[in-house]
Amino acid sequence: MTSQTARASAPPSPVLLREMKASVAVLTLNRVEARNSLSEALIAELDTALREFQDDAAVRAVVIAANGSAFSAGHDMKELTARRADADRGRAYFAEIMTACSTMMQAIVHLPKPVVAAVQGVATAAGCQLVASCDLAIASEAATFATPGVDIGLFCSTPMVALSRNIPRKLAMEMLLTGEPISAAKARDIGLVNYVVAAGTERDRAMELAQKVARKSAYTIKIGKTAFYRQAEMSLAGAYRYAAEVMTENMMARDAEEGIGAFIEKREPKWQDK
Repeated sequence: MTSQTARASAPPSPVLLREMKASVAVLTLNRVEARNSLSEALIAELDTALREFQDDAAVRAVVIAANGSAFSAGHDMKELTARRADADRGRAYFAEIMTACSTMMQAIVHLPKPVVAAVQGVATAAGCQLVASCDLAIASEAATFATPGVDIGLFCSTPMVALSRNIPRKLAMEMLLTGEPISAAKARDIGLVNYVVAAGTERDRAMELAQKVARKSAYTIKIGKTAFYRQAEMSLAGAYRYAAEVMTENMMARDAEEGIGAFIEKREPKWQDK
């Protein structure tokens, strides 16, 4: 058997790799040859994994990373363009993909566990949206971010939703209207990522951050993450009313009673995640 025949008969590599490191689930985008573009299959795999983690007590935090030189180049334009041959010129398929991707991005927000992006390279369009959808993000100093759809006649409307909820409006509009990339340092300065680290260390730093949060009460993190995103869409008065209700319920939790007791008694708390 020739090497070419062996390659042809070998099963394709998984588009998404999964690994558990202690209580942190690591999801690695693995479409290296396609710059980790978000194909229909990769979107589905991400969505499935996130939903499986929802009620998995063994998973206390998630890291989303990527293999290769790019974090994600956004939607798979070759896959989308191939559907132009459909009777409706691809309209139904485009709507299906955009809805599926939007649902997956919301699954990150709705997951009651922290999700940390580890960005090693370019994150463009829906790839930038993926970073913005995560709760926390670590970027390599070599990473860049852009929403360049405008350059190909396709405004980054769905990435805009996550981006505009992460950074100031004028800066979001500049990225969306010009398509120009920004550096990792700029992304940190405007709030798109938390930290910029030396190239090659971003995944380790993301793991450290995920593990730090994973050591907290899972019940408290769930309450807090849910409340954070809900109050952000409310009026000031409504947000305070809602937050007061959340705080009251949180005070009644066993972990709050234990944590406050441990603080007063100067000892480490013993979480029961309830």
